[in-house]
Order: sequence, then structure tokens, then C-alpha cells
Amino acid sequence: MAYKTVLYSESAGVATITLNRPDKRNAISYELIDDVTAALKEAAASSALVVIMTGAGSAFCAGMDLENLKHLLGRTPEQNLKDSQTMAGLFRALYDCPKPTIAAVNGPAIAGGTGLATLCDFTLAVPEAKFGYTEVRIGFVPGIVSSYLVAIVGEKRARDLLLTGRVFGADEAYRFSLVTEIVPADQLMSRTHALAAELMLNSPHSLKTTKALLSRYTKAQLDQQLEWAIAENAAVRQTPDFKEGITAFLEKRKPVWKSK
Repeated sequence: MAYKTVLYSESAGVATITLNRPDKRNAISYELIDDVTAALKEAAASSALVVIMTGAGSAFCAGMDLENLKHLLGRTPEQNLKDSQTMAGLFRALYDCPKPTIAAVNGPAIAGGTGLATLCDFTLAVPEAKFGYTEVRIGFVPGIVSSYLVAIVGEKRARDLLLTGRVFGADEAYRFSLVTEIVPADQLMSRTHALAAELMLNSPHSLKTTKALLSRYTKAQLDQQLEWAIAENAAVRQTPDFKEGITAFLEKRKPVWKSK
């Protein structure tokens, strides 16, 4: 399959999905969402036993693309709902991938990029990597990722990260169990492939069954939470604070919030 924003390859039992917009720091565009979702589907159907996700260039994924942010201001409620459903579909496809997934985080992974990095089964990051659920800083709601985050770090820590919107480093992410290992940059891919090789020593059927079982444990709760999150994600885009937050971000100024 031809992709425009990702590189996809298979070798020695490993499918590798590389976010490939290095000039945009691999920012999330509508096209990238579609490409990553399709690449995950291709990997799931392939003979590969492990899936690796990484970024081209110096960043893993810098969050939403600026051009997409501009276009969000003019979307209809119906378009906003569809956008939210599509983003939720991407995260769910990654979370429910039937094969073990490893994120090789080679640089900043912000907002949606944090979601992509931390929803993999294993997250290996360079010491310089940065993370952050920064949505509240631009009048947005980190709804879709919040369900997953609470399950990983607990409610109290999730409140800290989601309500402050602060950016934090690899060390802190490791303490929160969002990162599995911190690996020097020159060893990141070799360590990632070593972990993949270790996983491939196990029974493919057992790995697939274990992943399916883990997904089944959370399915009912996630289905309900994501239904709420998708609705809030779409609704917030019609608010004055969202429009002010996006405009201020694009104009590189502090927002002047309209609500109380």
C-alpha cells in the first residue's frame, strides 16, 4: 500500500511504521491519521510478529499540524464529530493491535504524539524526549487519551498531567510508567530490535491471545469512556475558548480566555 506520511516496511518478523513528516516534526495531519491507521491494519494482517513505531528526523511527533489547527476553526459540528471519531479510532487501533507494539521515541512526543508513544505495549525513549498532554493550554480537551492515561498512571497523576498541560521529560515519564526504558539515542533502534527479537522467542499464538485478553478486560469501560470523550472532543471545538486558544497559539501570543 502507498503511504504519503509514513514509511512502512517488514523485515525479519518486524513491521516498522515510521512517521515521515520530518520537516513538520511528524505533526499529526488528517492524512497522517489515515496512514497510520491503515499501516496498523496492514501490520496486523501481515506475517510480522512485532510492530515498531518511530519518527523520522529529530522528533517522534510534535502534536497537531498547524495547518490542521487553522482548519479546525471552520469545521462544522458534524465534521468535528467525525474528526473525533477518526482520532479515537487511531488510538483504539494502536491499543488493540493484535501484535506486540514498541514505540521508539526518538525525540519530542507532544499531545497526540504522547498518545501514540504511550499506547504502545512498550515505550523506549531517548533521554532528550519530551512528553505532554498540552490540550488545555489551547482551549482543547484531552478527552480521548484520558481513559487510557487513567488506566496507566492512576487518577491522581492523570489529573496532574491533564489539568496542568505541562511538558515533562523522559525521566518523569519513566517514573509514571509511561516509558518502559530510557535508551541513549545511538542505541535506541538497536535496543528496540533486541526487544522485538526477545518477544519473537515467545509463542505467537500466546502473544496474540494475551493481548486480546488484556483488551477484553477494558473493552466495556473503554467503549463507554470513549463515547463520552468523543462527544466532548467535538463539542469543545464550538466554544469561544477553543477558538481563542487556537488563534492565540497560531499568533504566538497568550490567550485571553472568554469563559469563567
